[in-house]
Amino acid sequence: MAITKKLRRYIPSDPEFQVEEFPFYWLARVQGIYTQKMETALKRIGTDIPTWRVLFILKTHGTSSISEISTHAIVKLSTMTRIVYRMKAEGLVDTGTNAEDGRVTVVTMTPAGHALVERIQDATGRLFARSFEGLSESQIAKLNATLQQLYENLAED
Repeated sequence: MAITKKLRRYIPSDPEFQVEEFPFYWLARVQGIYTQKMETALKRIGTDIPTWRVLFILKTHGTSSISEISTHAIVKLSTMTRIVYRMKAEGLVDTGTNAEDGRVTVVTMTPAGHALVERIQDATGRLFARSFEGLSESQIAKLNATLQQLYENLAED
């Protein structure tokens, strides 16, 4: 795939490259500070980011396989399996066998998991509101579309 001369300056090997204009620089910075703030907020209520991710994937998608959760969270399957079984031991999720394919483990949220989701939403609500201050709905939609395009470009084989 050819890249235009105008876009070359966004490639680190280009002589005109400037890190402050590099989208991945800003993505990394946003991800880093987001992770720090989330860890702090979640630690206050005795939980962590992996737990938050699993619970919100289940809240959004309902009962899901460990593989599906792993895909949405962009976490290796073996790592996600350990996270899910830790959460099961904590009473936050339950696991079972898929009725159509006995090899697939499905995960559902328990009442304790639902209660923790409520606590997480209370603990992180201000952080998310502050994150989007000064942005319009159209700016957020455009940002999401741009990030989705970057994801799709990188996910291509």
